[in-house]
Amino acid sequence: MRLHRNLVFAVIDALNLIFNENGYADKVIEKVLKYDKRWGARDRGFIAETTYEIVRYKRLYSEIAEVSAPYSRANLFRLFAVWAVLRGIPLPDWKQLEDTPVRRIKGRFDELSKIRKLRESVPDWLDERCEKALGKELWDKESAALNIQAEVVLRTNTLKMNKGDLRKILGEMAIGTETVSGAIDALKLKERKNVFTTEAFKTGLFEVQDASSQLVAPYLDVAPGQRVVDACAGAGGKTLHLAALMQNKGQLIAMDIYESKLKKLKIRARRNGVHNMETRIIENAKAIKKLHGKADRVLLDAPCSGLGVLRRNPDSKWKLEPDFVERIKGVQQKILGEYSKMVKPGGKLVYATCSILPEENTEQVAHFLASEFGQTFTLIKEQSIYASESGFDGFYMALLEKTG
Repeated sequence: MRLHRNLVFAVIDALNLIFNENGYADKVIEKVLKYDKRWGARDRGFIAETTYEIVRYKRLYSEIAEVSAPYSRANLFRLFAVWAVLRGIPLPDWKQLEDTPVRRIKGRFDELSKIRKLRESVPDWLDERCEKALGKELWDKESAALNIQAEVVLRTNTLKMNKGDLRKILGEMAIGTETVSGAIDALKLKERKNVFTTEAFKTGLFEVQDASSQLVAPYLDVAPGQRVVDACAGAGGKTLHLAALMQNKGQLIAMDIYESKLKKLKIRARRNGVHNMETRIIENAKAIKKLHGKADRVLLDAPCSGLGVLRRNPDSKWKLEPDFVERIKGVQQKILGEYSKMVKPGGKLVYATCSILPEENTEQVAHFLASEFGQTFTLIKEQSIYASESGFDGFYMALLEKTG
């Protein structure tokens, strides 16, 4: 591989915005990729993937390069040099990369890679917390799996298309796909491609959604004609999936505390041909009280630490703080306690997170079931999904039925 100056400099700019100015990696990369309209898919891929990889292994590379925050531009080039050397990429004769100690980098890598928290680039507190929660054997595997770049998975929009026909259409565009075991509407790309520019995406034939995330909506066991509430809808990936499973029949209510997210959901819903959905902003408790005892199904895709999706959001492990985990657990308890009141007798609820911590998952459900109102619910089933076992995002789902 030959390194091009303008592409490498774009990576350095992105790292500066992420590491020194606390920018979110996805937003930063989106911004940096607009620097030069002449960049092709390969150029853009190099910038995005290299930036993500250095963010992913920030701690390890920093230890090897012997640099720390705040990172000067020279230090960012040292991080880049570590990345290149470890991949066997010849370094060009640039001033910024001169005197790179290639042998020392390789030696330090061999030495530091024996220590998990350095090898997998995890903050001390997080490494300790996850080992205690999951056990050493599982956390060894999971910490490594969460550093593997996430694959691109599509969900067929069955309101417009079946999976077989979608696969043929994509194949005609030279987009190779393969099916995913256990996710009935999923197609995984054989090679990374920008599918958002395709006519198939623009006309709503599919959505991009990880295979683990695609398991949540079917877990709720919805049927056409029901009243279904997605109470933490966000931008609505699971809402759209619910609409498809309901065959556009019945009432689907998408709720969130952020109006901006619901506006984006409306745009996506139009593209997907969803007609049975309405959005409601949760401005206060009244929005929830109006639906007390009226929903056949309620989805609580609760806010969480996001530890199950580090493959696609690697910068979040550097932003996450122990205090946040404690705070979000309180939010989860409140949501479960208050929002579950929307479920009518005989109705069902799914509590889900994209976390791998039992304290956000099984322990939250147990806490709820032991509460006064939670005693009217029965746990039907629950599932913990780990990246090291599934190859997809870490997730948790629990299905509860209101019996009282």
